Amino acid sequence: MLPCHRLLSRAWEQAQDAEPAADPHSLSCLHCREAVEGLTAVNAVTRALRAEDPPGLHALADRVMNVVRAEVRLGRLLPLPDPDRDLRIAESTAAKVLRRAADTIRGARAATCRLVPEGEGTGVRVTMTLATALNRPLLDRVHQVRRSVFDSALRDLGLAVSAVDITVVDVLEPWPPPGPVSSGHRTRGGM
Repeated sequence: MLPCHRLLSRAWEQAQDAEPAADPHSLSCLHCREAVEGLTAVNAVTRALRAEDPPGLHALADRVMNVVRAEVRLGRLLPLPDPDRDLRIAESTAAKVLRRAADTIRGARAATCRLVPEGEGTGVRVTMTLATALNRPLLDRVHQVRRSVFDSALRDLGLAVSAVDITVVDVLEPWPPPGPVSSGHRTRGGM
């Protein structure tokens, strides 16, 4: 209902009539004219949008699902310790950084990495699977990987990591000694 006590729908219908002069109220009422001008602008924009993108629920559903899929790939958002701002990092991004940290240890390759928030603070627990060569003691290499992940989490991401749980899931062929590269160097188990 407009301030002049006329229904908005009636004002719009009369404006669309071929003979708007038939109603003196529509010609003289400021409220009706402003409402019709606003609806005319909305109608023009709606027509332009329909011409730009095919109408229908299917197109809208596709756009919504693309946004949802993009957010799901990120994984959960982990809080970063910053007292002045509410900063967060996607789990998938943090996991990528920590896998790279594990891969810096010669004879080790990270397979998977998950980060789970610990309690209500900003600490996380890292769970990683690893493939490793056995040319050195396994515990030494796992300890090096764990230290590298801890250091990278703090230095590169600012994440407080409470624990790094590592499970060795595959064995790599030993690294070739420095020198000419042999063409037969491969890993077992697809790693």
